[in-house]
Amino acid sequence: MSVATNSTKELLETPVLKSAISKASLRLMPMLVILYIVAFLDRTNVGFAEAALEVDRGITAGAYALGAGIFFIGYALFEIPSNLLLTKFGAKVWLARIAVTWGIVSACFAFVQGETSFVILRFLLGVTEAGLFPGVIMFLAAWFPNKVRVKMFAIFYLAQPFSQMMGAPLSGWLINIGDQVPGVAGWQVMFFVEGMLAVVAGVAAYFFLINSPQDAKFLSKEEKKALTDVMALEDTVKEESGPRGVLASMRNGRVWYFTVIYFCLQVAVYGVTFYLPQQVAQLTGQKVGLAVGLLAAIPWFFGIFACYFIGKAANTVARRRRWGTALFVSTGICIFGSAWAGANHLPAVGIIFITLAVCSFLSTGPICWSYPTAFLTGTAAAAGIGLINSLGNLGGFVAPILRTTVNQVTASDTGTMGVYALGILPFVAAVMMFGTRAFSNKADELLGK
Repeated sequence: MSVATNSTKELLETPVLKSAISKASLRLMPMLVILYIVAFLDRTNVGFAEAALEVDRGITAGAYALGAGIFFIGYALFEIPSNLLLTKFGAKVWLARIAVTWGIVSACFAFVQGETSFVILRFLLGVTEAGLFPGVIMFLAAWFPNKVRVKMFAIFYLAQPFSQMMGAPLSGWLINIGDQVPGVAGWQVMFFVEGMLAVVAGVAAYFFLINSPQDAKFLSKEEKKALTDVMALEDTVKEESGPRGVLASMRNGRVWYFTVIYFCLQVAVYGVTFYLPQQVAQLTGQKVGLAVGLLAAIPWFFGIFACYFIGKAANTVARRRRWGTALFVSTGICIFGSAWAGANHLPAVGIIFITLAVCSFLSTGPICWSYPTAFLTGTAAAAGIGLINSLGNLGGFVAPILRTTVNQVTASDTGTMGVYALGILPFVAAVMMFGTRAFSNKADELLGK
């Protein structure tokens, strides 16, 4: 075991470092969670407008699936450049810029006129949001040691259930309110208001975020030194065993391995998320609105607790591997179960399966990100994390198209076969997650077994 490893273990146990981590968490995490809440809300609120867009603007199911998915094409194309620009300008400026520009694009959905403008705006939304998620992952990897990083990732991931738990009723409520306003449709009000929320969040991020521990005025000199020392030692370990530079990172086999795992995860996430309002409405026999929004919030409510407590418990290499493998298996089984319940007209059972699926895939995300951040640093991290997230997020492009295509080929009126198709890939990811037992990183020695 290296001197750096021993030194880092000693630093991790010091009260001054624990105090620095606690202060940094309290100062930074709320703003990051808020940013991702509005991002995830603007990314998925299109699910509440699907039926209305077809009636009001003639957007067919095929065009909707293309628009829902093409977001991820724009996202993938601009992800790595955005990450590299973040390293140049700093997280404070770049994350704020991302939020303001995507908020403006999101608000423009209120003025969609047809299929062409819908698809173009979905593409631009992906372009403007590109870099937010991996930028935050890089930001957290620069602020928090590997030992506590999954916990911080899990706190950040709480934005997803909070967004859906609060956003689903909010979107339904805005649609109901907007329908009462003469001259506009409810979905237009929803898009505009929620887009403006992102603009406000972006402005706030500029004032609340801090680029690095060295710039943190809220830390004492001793806390600042303890945090910068432990992060510097971890970076030294990564540089000894990981790829260096952009090209080396993009050629690294482990980077591509985790890209495939993340792709499988995102197929499950967006396969459920994009169609959750419609699936709940179909299960319960109700029209999409406030009531469906409240029911759609149930899975995300329970996902908050699962994500946080599993993220906190996954603090060793073996625990991360076991939890990750089990959660992928659970995701696949529960997606299958939700389809079966829908086909057999069992709404309560269907919502239970959807809830368990959401709890499973939400808790898996932070664990997945603990692996690449354990061996990537510097520009290699910007390129590698950007590659994993951009290509992995193409699962969000594939998911709606896969679901729609399978339903059309099998003539599935209930959508059951399309959901079954989405449930296969989590099992592939489970096998690959179990296979990480063959990997070893020097940084993993900091975690223990």
